[in-house]
Amino acid sequence: MAVLPRLRPGFRRTTTDDAESPLPMSSLEANEKNPAVASAGNATASGSNGQSHAENPDEAAQRGVQDVEAVTLTWSKKSLIAVFILMFLLYFVNAFQSSILYNLVPFATSSFEMHSLLTVIYIVSNSMSAAVYIPLAKMLDIWGRAEGFLLMVAFATLGLVLMASCSGLSTFCAAQVFYSIGFGGLIYSVDVITADASKLKNRGLAYAFTSSPYMITAFAGPKASDDFYYHISWRWGFGCFAIILPFVAAPLYVILKLNLRKAAKQGLLSRKSSGRTLWQNIWHYIQEFDAPGVVLFAAGLTVFLLPFTLADSAPEGWASGYIIAMIVVGFVVLALFGLYETFLARAPFLHVNLLANRTVIGACLLDFTYQVSYYCWNSYFTSFLQVVNNLSLAEAGYVGSTFDVVSGVLLLFVGLLIRKTGYFKWLLFVAVPLYIFAQGLMIHFRRPNTGIGCIVMCQIFIAVGGSIFIIVQQIAILAAADHQHVAAVLALLYVVGNVGGAIGNTISGAIWTNTFAKALARNLPSTTSPADLEDIYNSLDTQLSYAVGTPERLGIQESYGYAQARMLAVGTGIMALSLIWMFMIKNINVTKTAQVRGTVF
Repeated sequence: MAVLPRLRPGFRRTTTDDAESPLPMSSLEANEKNPAVASAGNATASGSNGQSHAENPDEAAQRGVQDVEAVTLTWSKKSLIAVFILMFLLYFVNAFQSSILYNLVPFATSSFEMHSLLTVIYIVSNSMSAAVYIPLAKMLDIWGRAEGFLLMVAFATLGLVLMASCSGLSTFCAAQVFYSIGFGGLIYSVDVITADASKLKNRGLAYAFTSSPYMITAFAGPKASDDFYYHISWRWGFGCFAIILPFVAAPLYVILKLNLRKAAKQGLLSRKSSGRTLWQNIWHYIQEFDAPGVVLFAAGLTVFLLPFTLADSAPEGWASGYIIAMIVVGFVVLALFGLYETFLARAPFLHVNLLANRTVIGACLLDFTYQVSYYCWNSYFTSFLQVVNNLSLAEAGYVGSTFDVVSGVLLLFVGLLIRKTGYFKWLLFVAVPLYIFAQGLMIHFRRPNTGIGCIVMCQIFIAVGGSIFIIVQQIAILAAADHQHVAAVLALLYVVGNVGGAIGNTISGAIWTNTFAKALARNLPSTTSPADLEDIYNSLDTQLSYAVGTPERLGIQESYGYAQARMLAVGTGIMALSLIWMFMIKNINVTKTAQVRGTVF
């Protein structure tokens, strides 16, 4: 909380006079009205209570955007500070539960004898999450920020309840989908609200502040995971947050709604009846949220990617009928999605205008490449640390959380640098090469008989590089849009990131299933029975049950090193593409770009 006094001087009422230059709109919608111009015509408007307003919400914007602009024009500095504190707490809850989830999921899948199908869960959840962000962006723009946020809280809570009570991998996978959609959408909604409540030049600092709880949970999460697993139950590691989350999320929803009502009383909002019946409304929103496109995209992506992980466990491998059928059906469904979006969708899943700006394209490609590269090796990282480096669950969590600790501190300095210089692109020329270098070093160090200090060193380098270009790509894509399109471009970034995560997990799963089992058969003692080999392959608990130094444990460690080296090599090769994408991003001066209005940071 000591950060707030330093941030507070930045909280002020911004008028259109603060803009040094209007935001270029040709890359998104050439015929869209410039917010600064639109507000100028309303500069003398007065509210119903007689209070004069320096500006009104942009009449050309959609309802949700008008609502949030009315809120920022109405609320006080105290309300703004309260919102940032609540967003900090929401990030704290998300960071805490995601740390616990990251450490407990391998044991949860092992309890179903399915540790090697770990990536299947992530493929399905990432694919479903990717399909939800664009409709959610439309919901935030059409219905409002508060309503979309509340729906995501409900999804996240349901996912946590299902994970705590599931009895098999299929139920756990379904729970993970609700969880991923909920928490992914919740953090996305918070990021959109953060953008609504901060000037572009301060947005790096705003994101750094709201995401800083990861520094705390990096240590608290692994220890809590250890206590849940060994002293209570991994189920309560999920179940407790189903109780905590609604209580933490409710105040933010209440503040947004109360200030929206205040804005309405002051005459800043006007509502017109649609004149549609109930069924017409349902059909309207099905089309507006592109429900058919969402279903086609999520189903096609999931069905197409899963066979690459499942093929090795199929009766006849790649020649199995259902493996071939899934690849063909997935490809056909994705093709149908493309045709539907091109010729039939009234409100396309991805609007072509969002892809007409090179900065948007560059930021999306950078995020996509990073996510593919990262998830090529990350899913089995904590398992590797426990089996190969002989760390406890908590200790493995600490190492895995290195990124969170480093980024939490570093991003505050990155945000200040962007605020002072007004530019962000130059940071990419430091961050991207450093990340590739560190990931390349991991190929050498991610093997048995390597000191944990070397792995931590590489993790620190990865954290420095990765945290910088993650925040830079967010600021870059937001700098390329006006306020009307903030939710849309952020959603686009989240979509490509989740698709990248799904593809990365697919690559990871394919490498794992085609290398780890064969390496076990080669490295384990010849006396190991096929049944024991199967148990070792499918259960982290079984792997850890062999004492350190025994022939079985040494064979398992060698097999981990063999598989991990290949995962990292592929990830590093893919990440090299980022050296191209970073040149596509324009060097926009964020201090000269006006985007939001009202009392903002």
